[in-house]
Amino acid sequence: MRTSRKGSVEMPAFVRQLVKETEKRVTSFFKGGRGGGAGELSEGEEGGEEEGVIPSPYLDRPVLDKHMQEGCASWGLTYALASMQGWRAHMEDFHNCFPQLGGELARWGFFAVYDGHAGSAVAQHCSQNLLDHILGTGKIQAGEDVERVTEGIKEGFFLMDKHLHAMACREGWERGGTTVVATAITPHHIYFVNCGDSRAVLCRAGRVAFSTEDHKPFSPGERERIENAGGSVIVQRVNGSLAVSRALGDFSYKTAEWLPVTEQMVSPEPEVSAVERSPADEFLVLACDGVWDTVTNEELCAFIHSRLRVCTDLREVCSQVIDLCLYKGSLDNISIILVCFPGAPQLSPEALHQEAELEDFLESKVAEIFEELSARGDEPDLLSVLTVLASTVIPGLPPGGGLQSKRNCIISAYYQQKEVQRSRLAQELSPTDVN
Repeated sequence: MRTSRKGSVEMPAFVRQLVKETEKRVTSFFKGGRGGGAGELSEGEEGGEEEGVIPSPYLDRPVLDKHMQEGCASWGLTYALASMQGWRAHMEDFHNCFPQLGGELARWGFFAVYDGHAGSAVAQHCSQNLLDHILGTGKIQAGEDVERVTEGIKEGFFLMDKHLHAMACREGWERGGTTVVATAITPHHIYFVNCGDSRAVLCRAGRVAFSTEDHKPFSPGERERIENAGGSVIVQRVNGSLAVSRALGDFSYKTAEWLPVTEQMVSPEPEVSAVERSPADEFLVLACDGVWDTVTNEELCAFIHSRLRVCTDLREVCSQVIDLCLYKGSLDNISIILVCFPGAPQLSPEALHQEAELEDFLESKVAEIFEELSARGDEPDLLSVLTVLASTVIPGLPPGGGLQSKRNCIISAYYQQKEVQRSRLAQELSPTDVN
């Protein structure tokens, strides 16, 4: 049984207009610089670019449409996901959300994020076939022998990579790959599966209880494997190009015929960790590096924990995480899956009251700043308002989110003031009625 609700959500027209008018100034206020994703540094995207010119992997303005989905399982699990193309020239993220696998695994769930690079084909194909390869090993059974489940997951990855290699040979391609971060949730354990630099985090009793480790070329163990396979780590990338050291696909980095697949420059072997479930488990997050480039494990755990106390719509919580990462400077595709357990934070009247007070305070501060700038004869543009707000002590901001997490509220308040100013000027310029 698979239960879900899907939807693609467009950004409101006023937000699109905001991006068009103010993106260069406003995003520069929030950004700390353009960081790279997991893709290849020097190779361009497919398309009709001029010969000899390396196309930019970034757009002039971000694609803000969000794909969202939510669902639940009969045994008490709820989930939501959100993804957005953002500043990247192409959307290369895919995902799986299977809250119930069915049959003897009816109380098992499987969730995964696939972050593709140098094209989306590998990520898309893995999202359609990886779970079948894992289940096809015959080692994933309701009896749940932890060692056999771990073996089955790893074997499934190897089978997936072998299948991709056959496709690459048949169709004549060798570029393109994908990282994978996944979780298999059973009645007794949570299996965290990571191959690459996407990441999973478990929040238990309000704190980070577990997180996967990123596979980066400069990590000592990864570097040693890369060099033993005849490669090198230059500017923190495999052979100066690929920013991850484990992935499915990427066969141009898997050419050392004298070595097993796990010892190639780029390994398809995932790390699998089995964590015993606890009544204190609140939620877990799976996300691509477009999220982790801008927030820490602790920040994201704290932010989601606080949002669950003021919002019951998990899709909205995921949407707020994406907005936060965008406003904090993420230039990658952004994808997040949020899985909540029965122990997740619940709606709190006290937290709702504090949130309302915070938004009232922000609206009043925006109005105050707007008036002060206008009185000085300055043009109260959005960047000026944000700059003053950033130097203001604002109590009660969401933990882990800060001012960026309330940017939509600030933008709305700013445009309300613009409308008030426009109406006031219209009245002043209109002729006086004569009785």
